[in-house]
Amino acid sequence: MEALRLEWAGGAPKLWTAGAMARQGLVTTVSSPAGTAAVVGWVGSLSDRVAGARRLLDDFSRPGAAPCLPTGDYAAVLVCRDRILLMRDEHARIPLFLRESGGRVSAVSTSARSLGSGEELEPRYFCRYLTGNMAQPHSALTPFAGVHRILGGEMVELSISGHVRGRMFRRPRQAHDPPVRTAGGPRLGEAAKDLRRALENAVGRRMGRTTACHVSGGTDSTSIALLAARLLATEGSHPGNLVLLAGRFAGGELSGEQPYLDEAMEGIRRHAPTARPVIVDVDDVADFDDFQHHAGDTDEPHAQAFRAPFWSRLHAAAAELGCDTLLTGCGADPIVDANPFHLHRLARTGQLRQLTKQARAWAAGSERGLRDIVHAYVVQPALPLTAERITALVRGGTMLGGLGTFGRPRWLRPGFARAHGYRRAGIAESRFVFGPKPERSLYDAANYIAAPDLLSWQRARRDGFFLSHPFLDSEVVAMMRRLPVEATFHPGRPKAVLREAMADLLPSRIRGRTVKVPFNELYARGLRTHGDELIDLCRSARHPLIAEMFDVETLCRAVREAQLGIGDAYSWDRMNSSLALVMWLERLPVTACP
Repeated sequence: MEALRLEWAGGAPKLWTAGAMARQGLVTTVSSPAGTAAVVGWVGSLSDRVAGARRLLDDFSRPGAAPCLPTGDYAAVLVCRDRILLMRDEHARIPLFLRESGGRVSAVSTSARSLGSGEELEPRYFCRYLTGNMAQPHSALTPFAGVHRILGGEMVELSISGHVRGRMFRRPRQAHDPPVRTAGGPRLGEAAKDLRRALENAVGRRMGRTTACHVSGGTDSTSIALLAARLLATEGSHPGNLVLLAGRFAGGELSGEQPYLDEAMEGIRRHAPTARPVIVDVDDVADFDDFQHHAGDTDEPHAQAFRAPFWSRLHAAAAELGCDTLLTGCGADPIVDANPFHLHRLARTGQLRQLTKQARAWAAGSERGLRDIVHAYVVQPALPLTAERITALVRGGTMLGGLGTFGRPRWLRPGFARAHGYRRAGIAESRFVFGPKPERSLYDAANYIAAPDLLSWQRARRDGFFLSHPFLDSEVVAMMRRLPVEATFHPGRPKAVLREAMADLLPSRIRGRTVKVPFNELYARGLRTHGDELIDLCRSARHPLIAEMFDVETLCRAVREAQLGIGDAYSWDRMNSSLALVMWLERLPVTACP
């Protein structure tokens, strides 16, 4: 989907934005004597997009200016008198690509497909994509040769004629100074106050004229909706309407969520009586419904396309009511829960007695074995590829057995993997996920796996809004990163800081729950319903790269195994990504686009 495009005509830059998206408020263009800025998304706050775009232009158009990147969810192109700046916020929700050759950029767009050619694909990208479901947004490669991604938090400076002057990363500007700490470090109560303040700011920045909140009956989404309701009820600076959006399952295991959902809705409406509950019946939804559309029409392969039918149903309901933003609870699990990779830090620094003590507490609190805890949070981060090879040997015998996050799936042909750098891609991805300090890398990785943003982007022109995720706000993440494990880890009480922060608002049934029904039933139903179609898709695929890349029959056997329940979340993710890639290639036009 193309929201903006920058090209050169007669040596001069020409900036275009999509009129329909501008009318919806999804694209904002401002001008001054210093230049013109086109912003997709929002800078500063969603409710004042024009002011945010003006500040961005004023701050960055000054010669020699090097300010921090402001808070927001945006991709921006600034055409100034003496230079051109391309930038994205660190969350990287809104895409931005450039086509470059010989150090000169010939075009910039929010659509990689509009810049590339289906006849000139980049095989290294597909190896990187297949290493895991977060590899796309944080790597510069795209499916198209010569087309590169501008990364989250990156700013690219061009001359007026399009020559690249430099690429740099800017740290985001924090909305508030770090909170003052008392002697001895923060306690749970102090940490909870800090988190409450950060979440209120994050929600406030994302509220529009008509704000929808996804409500599932869990702690995370209910917390966000409660904060939105409080802001609407108590602050004149946030006038507007509130929609409470939920999916209802009348049967199956997910119907067990209904009592929690009912209590959440009741609790939220106590604070905002005018909030409108919208309950969408989703009993007929299954994963892989209309997979041809959800996986084939995206700008890039979409690893989470199998889950798109559920989100699409909710999106459509919010769009009918004219919502201009949809807030979710995505990201809370890795961001506001205790960070288990703290155990890796203890091992790294030789604190073995403390490591043993805390690993036992973690095992007891999560009802897992001590060996599993040490393997997951100490051994695997230290030697991720080796740990996966050993696991594959122990659990081998099937296509999905032992297949982890980085190891080569058996259906990816070894020759293709060697020729196009799959091992290098796996190493690069494992270093990103764990890094030299896994307890810090957890937050960076969480930013890319916690939310279905490719779907949101693909539907934005139709829906009139983007998804937004307060738990992934830079202020919230920075606040949680500063906390020591002593303030966040309480055995048997997951997300202890969040529960304490929301203690005065969360209904009692939700505040005390520690287990939520997963969406496994939708996945199993989808494979039962569409498994044969997926196998037929693989066997009938005609794009030449599919046969070069995949052993199709081995991939089909993996689908059969998944139908029987063989494998786990890691291996199913690898299979889902491969199926999405097959469909994407099959639907890809092969005529040159530039």
